[in-house]
Amino acid sequence: MNTKALADTQEKAFQLNMDKSIYGAFAEIGAGQETANWFFRSSGAAGTVAKTISAYDMTVSDTLYGPVKRYVSEERLRQMLDYEFSQLVNRLGTKRGKNTCFFAFCNTVKVKGYMDNGPWNGWIGVRFQLRPEAPPSDFIVHVRLKEPSHERQMSDLGILGVNILHAVFYKRDRLREFIESLADNLDPKRIEIDVVRFEGHGFSMVDNRLFALQLVESGLSEATIFLPDGSVAQAADVLYKRPVVLMRGSFSPLCNIHLEMLDSVRKTFCSTLTDTQRERGIDICEISMSNLLRGDSIDHLDFLDRMDCLKTLGKTVLVTNMARFHSISTLLNQYTTEPVAIALSIGLLNELFKEKWVVDTPGGILSTIGHIFLNKTKLYVTPWINRSSGEFVTASNFRPPSSYKYLYQHLLENGLIVDVPYFNEKLLLQTPRDIQKMIADNNPAWKEYVPREAYRAALHLRSHHHHQPS
Repeated sequence: MNTKALADTQEKAFQLNMDKSIYGAFAEIGAGQETANWFFRSSGAAGTVAKTISAYDMTVSDTLYGPVKRYVSEERLRQMLDYEFSQLVNRLGTKRGKNTCFFAFCNTVKVKGYMDNGPWNGWIGVRFQLRPEAPPSDFIVHVRLKEPSHERQMSDLGILGVNILHAVFYKRDRLREFIESLADNLDPKRIEIDVVRFEGHGFSMVDNRLFALQLVESGLSEATIFLPDGSVAQAADVLYKRPVVLMRGSFSPLCNIHLEMLDSVRKTFCSTLTDTQRERGIDICEISMSNLLRGDSIDHLDFLDRMDCLKTLGKTVLVTNMARFHSISTLLNQYTTEPVAIALSIGLLNELFKEKWVVDTPGGILSTIGHIFLNKTKLYVTPWINRSSGEFVTASNFRPPSSYKYLYQHLLENGLIVDVPYFNEKLLLQTPRDIQKMIADNNPAWKEYVPREAYRAALHLRSHHHHQPS
């Protein structure tokens, strides 16, 4: 670790130690006392640390916190927060509660062990008071450790713990600064934060989707996932051993053709699955960061509108920083070994064969296409009508660039590219861009192409166009 990183982390710990209004307990399972150690190494630890514990033995841990199916889980983390915070307040509330914001910092982590190839991850949380004697609030984090070094993982966890505590008490009102400060003195290539969530007192008006979006925007996570109820979730939990149908797009606006084509892909995909697989299957609408940009920045209101209409329609949403299909395939295959159907239109199929996407990739298009079809992943291609010629273009009659003619034929004949049957001439003749123009021009015909649940997002789109400089 460089000297500056050491000094910056120690300075954060020292600032907390010197704040007489902040006092708490540390409970760390699976990674020693890495966060607490920073406060002991800084001056004035007695001003912050009421207690530290590492209940490493499973029997000891169960005795303190109760039984649990998985020790590295959000369930165990919440048990720890409940126990440690209530103990702290019960023992010290009368003595110093009027002048103290109590906290319990807890984590349960799986780090690299002997002959262990991962995955390594952990749940980290802080239960804290916004002011003395206030009801508690929670901040929950899930982290993935990508550095295959036990020592490096332990060091990173300690730094991250200090960053979390410092941000919770000093930066919680500034979204971007809060999220980016979590990675201070850490390398995003070694550690990924894929869930952040505020809960409890004082945070009823906070939309955790914006914190999750900021993780991806700031490069601290490759992706974040939102459940149909709007909550932020861990991709590994949502996708574990589940067949997946993924459709990517901007969904700006969400159109009827998106829903119809997704249904068509699902029906075609499900015909290849067992009954059990069909029951466990999940649809995902994926949006890449480039599809959320308005100029150089993210329009947060537009993002929330899109999330709300997809939520209303019961869709799970994945937001990623991935422009390329092979990256999406790699991500999905980290979490599930079941079949994956990536739905795409003829237009996106054509993009796969453009050299501009692979200029920095060893092996070029052959390499990236090979990575798309990991394990049981296939491309399910929906048709398109060429408005100039009137031709109905499907996966079967699609003409790739001549240099990739035989590669495409191989993929099609071996069932890696699947032709999805669909025909609705009215919807096929209007692209989402056409519908955007109808909305911008205040042409009421747009409502024929957009589900009612997406009207609000569409109207926000119109408002945005009306405020563009002429």
